[in-house]
Amino acid sequence: MARRTVQILIALLLTGLWGAGLGFVHWRGDTWFLERVEATMADLRTLARGKKTPPDLVTIVAIDDEAVHREGGYPLARASLARIVTEIARHEPKVIAVDLLLVDAGPADGDEALATALRRQPSVIAAAAIFPSVKQRLTDSRDDPLARVPIAERFLLPQERFSNAAGVGVVNVATDRSGTPRAVPMLFRASGQVEASLPLRVAAAATGESPVIDTDKLWLGDRAVRTDIGQVLPIDFYGPRGTIRTVSAATLLDGNVDPEAFKDRIVVIGATVTGGGDVFPTPFDPIMPGVEIISTAIAQLLDSGGIVRDRTVRLADAGVATILPMILVALLAWRRSVIGFVAMLGVVLVWLALNFAAFFHGTWLSLALPAAAALPPLILFGAVQLWLDRRRASRFAGQSLLLQRVQGAGLERWLAQDETFLAEPLHLDAAVVFIDLSGFTGLSETTGPKATSDLLNGFYTLVDEEAARHHGVVTGFSGDGAMIVFGLPKPGIEDAAWAARFCVALASAMKTWLTFLPAAVAARISFKIGAHFGAIVASRLGGQNQQHVAVTGDTANVASRLMEVAAAAKAQAALSDELLQAAGPECLAPTSLSGPQPTQIRGRSGSIDVWLWHGSESQDGPPA
Repeated sequence: MARRTVQILIALLLTGLWGAGLGFVHWRGDTWFLERVEATMADLRTLARGKKTPPDLVTIVAIDDEAVHREGGYPLARASLARIVTEIARHEPKVIAVDLLLVDAGPADGDEALATALRRQPSVIAAAAIFPSVKQRLTDSRDDPLARVPIAERFLLPQERFSNAAGVGVVNVATDRSGTPRAVPMLFRASGQVEASLPLRVAAAATGESPVIDTDKLWLGDRAVRTDIGQVLPIDFYGPRGTIRTVSAATLLDGNVDPEAFKDRIVVIGATVTGGGDVFPTPFDPIMPGVEIISTAIAQLLDSGGIVRDRTVRLADAGVATILPMILVALLAWRRSVIGFVAMLGVVLVWLALNFAAFFHGTWLSLALPAAAALPPLILFGAVQLWLDRRRASRFAGQSLLLQRVQGAGLERWLAQDETFLAEPLHLDAAVVFIDLSGFTGLSETTGPKATSDLLNGFYTLVDEEAARHHGVVTGFSGDGAMIVFGLPKPGIEDAAWAARFCVALASAMKTWLTFLPAAVAARISFKIGAHFGAIVASRLGGQNQQHVAVTGDTANVASRLMEVAAAAKAQAALSDELLQAAGPECLAPTSLSGPQPTQIRGRSGSIDVWLWHGSESQDGPPA
């Protein structure tokens, strides 16, 4: 498998593991470090979607500036609040909810009037949870439906006379770091006590069904409401303040109201007075009254028209965080070009379109998680690829310069793999083969430069191809001759055998080549081959601007002299007994060999045993 393929597979594996790890943490609800970004992305999608028409289920009675001015101050007297509740009850609402903390005692007659008014109609009043710190360490268990429910230090409950007259629900909301409400917890715990939220109490009273708490959901009768981790209900804002029908408390105090605004509806009483403090920023409005946040949660509990973000959605997020980065890294590896980047952009745009479409249809898929899963691997992989590209470019430049300096056909592959090849002299046992054209010098004087060049080019090509087929290295061409070495860059046990077969194959190829030459040319030239096996010294010689490969030693000298032996014996090749002994007795057919015969080698004392190869017939031709 190619190195680049392995690198890409490793990158894809690591990318998938990174995305899956982030996805698992997100599925557990522990990616607090991404929630700020995700909140901003949720706001952008909410604004892109625009306002929604809320279900006509809830009416807000606002204790606004006009009502406060009329009654002479804020908070309103309990007697005034009792009159407001009584007036609402007169128009037959389903439930009255009071989003005000009635924790302090007031004048006895006013408190009693309010308790009596609450008792006459199904009603729910507010409590608050007091938390010891912003961060909590909560246990998590998929089998416990109360796992990760917010744990309060204590509850701030209304006066007992009010809690005896009405249901009690906690009004705390879960906000992000900017203060924007993101969810309303449905349940709270403190000292072993579990309290429902105000929206859940109201929804239960309106439906006449006691809520049943299940893992990742709650039931109101036969209708399931999907909740996020810790039994929280994500908030999907309908629009700016006033989007939910709102009536001033002043009109109720004056007795000038539209009965249809209250009949068979849930009525939520809350403060919107300037300076009241119960306001939150939302994507649509920087000062949304808290009573409208609570009313939004009530409407979404009853209508099931809110946004869904539960464990199933988080699991889908984890899948996207695993797969999307792998696709992008694969595309980056495929083509670092305009086509590749366009493909990546197309994948991202499709993902964004699907994410926005899901959000618009009520499913809150994460944008921040896949981005966090994709960006680091893409940046890291891109940086590594750029670094490797620079290394390859630098290496190729060095190799190009080296190949320009070094003369030696057949060595390019080794020099490209290792630029230090033969930088230091290499001592090894190798087979050396020489071939030379006999009669070429005289022929070149009469045929002209063009014909001579064509002849040499054909000769060089034939030798180079045969050497490559037999694992030999052409260390150099010199005029009408060539030297081929078997054993570079590393010696092997088959070097001698390859050299012997090469001699036979080269002789056969040369005879065939000669038959295709013009008869006048073929009649004047022949060839001779000499081959020997033994110790050599291979090195690169020359200066910085020009180098050549040199093979020296007695083995090279003997191989060169054996060409003379072949020519004198009118044989195609002369092979030393050392070569055939190293090659093995079955390397060549013995019927085509003659010898061994002791032969005197020019420039060397003593004789060596030489085998002659004649091929299918003796070669005739002029001497060298």
